[in-house]
Amino acid sequence: MKVANEFRVPLWVVSRGKNFAYGGAAPVLSGSVVLDLSRMNRILEVNEKFGYALVEPGVSYFDLYRYIEERGLKLWLDVPDPGWGSVVGNALDHGVGYTPYGDHFMMQCGMEVVLPTGEVVRTGMGALPGNNTWQLFKYGFGPYVDGIFSQSNFGIVTKMGIWLMPEPAGYRPYLITFPREEDIEQVVEIARPLRLNNVIQNAATIRSLVLDAAVFAAKSQYYHGDGPIPDSVARRIMEDLEIGMWNFCGALYGPPPIMDALWTAIRDSFSSIPGAKFYFLEDRKRRPDILAHRAETMRGIPKLTEFGFLNWNGGGGHVGFSPVSPTTGEDAIKQYRMVSRRVREYGFDYMGLMAIGFRELHHVTVVVYNQNDPEEHRKIDELFALLVREAAAEGYGEYRTHIHYMDMIARTYSWNDNALMKMHEKIKDALDPNGILSPGKSGIWPKHLRERSDA
Repeated sequence: MKVANEFRVPLWVVSRGKNFAYGGAAPVLSGSVVLDLSRMNRILEVNEKFGYALVEPGVSYFDLYRYIEERGLKLWLDVPDPGWGSVVGNALDHGVGYTPYGDHFMMQCGMEVVLPTGEVVRTGMGALPGNNTWQLFKYGFGPYVDGIFSQSNFGIVTKMGIWLMPEPAGYRPYLITFPREEDIEQVVEIARPLRLNNVIQNAATIRSLVLDAAVFAAKSQYYHGDGPIPDSVARRIMEDLEIGMWNFCGALYGPPPIMDALWTAIRDSFSSIPGAKFYFLEDRKRRPDILAHRAETMRGIPKLTEFGFLNWNGGGGHVGFSPVSPTTGEDAIKQYRMVSRRVREYGFDYMGLMAIGFRELHHVTVVVYNQNDPEEHRKIDELFALLVREAAAEGYGEYRTHIHYMDMIARTYSWNDNALMKMHEKIKDALDPNGILSPGKSGIWPKHLRERSDA
């Protein structure tokens, strides 16, 4: 950082560069030097007693999982869908997983950060020499600053604590399928109080038909026409794969009597939806199977299986559109109709999921396209801009986005004459006076580039 400051070289920082669907390792600013931290891959500590790890940014979920398994530690990870990414990087980009520890940034505790000037700071209790609670208590004394290093270009996180889940006394994954598109409204409305009361224990997901089908099947097995699949094909896929138009993947954790009681409440609640079907692993005989796949993910086993959806129609390209809404049935059906209508209008199949947070719904729509086709690139760009505008007009903001759309998303957070971005820019100018660290990240530009349209 000191050398880059001396020569005014812009650096674009990546942990492992695996942030696919959101830009990978590519910098926003042309001419930036990519600072790849993947060789900073030490697991500095794993504490079984208190359930945490202290890791560097090059540590992948696969790395940490192997470390825990080889030592027989009674700890579980929380993993995103692809396990090759960085534990640090995923948390800093507000990534999610699928166990009760599914909010990854919520589970971070204590950072070591290299500031753009080359200074090194430790946050929280880490600022106290000889402390013994750096990974136990987030806040320390004074302002809590860890959040400004997430999705930002204010510093490089070189060490981070992450809380790990103690191995539960029991584990029972389940699948509930629903046969109609409109069921999403009732599903979310039922799920909200169950999640708020921890009856639904994990960051459960409601996954769409094509997303689940595409993990293990290709579109050509069912349909050879142009554009999205018709309803008749959707019904054939549902019957063939024993899945629904919507598929609720969740899990129970704890002693068997507790799991039994929770399951009774969950089953009885969703039984009010006509056509709902309930499955445990022993009920699903076919392999490969979506519940078997999700069962490992909800147990914290890192995999790459989810990327099977890239084979749906060939071409290997995908981008994620990820607005957030309240967990209400009204918002769920509204978002679904808005997004799916536009996606299909542009000739793509709707492949989405709704992840149930405590009070918010992450609606992640994956648009799969042929990355070698310039016309499909044009359509994706036009579609994405339209989705952003329409979502913002209804009060839905994206929580995460591809580097190509960072400026566009940042501009939607414009309350009070862009007061939030103005504050971000003041922090940027104070911490990075030469403007060399990840210019353009999350729409935050250094002073000398803010007015340049070619940046």
